[in-house]
Amino acid sequence: MENQQEKSQEDMVKEAVEEAKKAAAEKTQEEDMNSDDCGNGAKDAEGADSAGGEKDAESTEGAGGAESEEGESEEGAGGKAAGKKLFGKKNKKDKKDEKIEELNDRLTRQMAEFDNFRKRTEKEKSQMYEIGAKDVIEKILPVVDNFERGLNAAKDSPQDDPFVQGMEMVYKQMMTALEGIGVKPIEAVGNEFDPEFHNAVMHVDDAELGENVVVEELQKGYLYRDSVVRYSMVKVAN
Repeated sequence: MENQQEKSQEDMVKEAVEEAKKAAAEKTQEEDMNSDDCGNGAKDAEGADSAGGEKDAESTEGAGGAESEEGESEEGAGGKAAGKKLFGKKNKKDKKDEKIEELNDRLTRQMAEFDNFRKRTEKEKSQMYEIGAKDVIEKILPVVDNFERGLNAAKDSPQDDPFVQGMEMVYKQMMTALEGIGVKPIEAVGNEFDPEFHNAVMHVDDAELGENVVVEELQKGYLYRDSVVRYSMVKVAN
């Protein structure tokens, strides 16, 4: 009985030791598994972070590429627009600008026409004044001729005759006034005959005189500002 009891106690001790070993082994296995799970979790987390970073980088690069592509597309659009402006049709002018250009052009033409009209009017006025002055001078010249005839007839009269002195004074005053407005007599006697100033009414043959020389002035001619008012009536030697 004692042997059986000892055997049963030994068996119980063995079973207890084996159960303890078994429990210790299971506990160690569980700890190893937990440590492996933690390491794998950390690796997974690092992998996830790295994967997320790579994805973010790729998305950032993709966004940057998209922005660069948009910038390039905008630059291309700007270049195309500039090319259209340079080589395409010109922009239509505003109606106000067209109206302003039209009015400026009309004003320029009117100013040019007015300037031509002013110059033409001044020239016509000058010509009219000259024609009128010539007409008046031509009507006065017969009076001058009569004064000269009277003075020639009064040569035989006494020098102190008041009448003769008065005629001489009036004649000198008249000639001074005519000379002041540009009237002067044409040189004739002793000069060569010039058809632009002289009117030959008589001819004389004289070997002592030169050819085409004015030998006598029958009526005095006059100029007004270098234009003939009255031709000189002369006698010319052949």
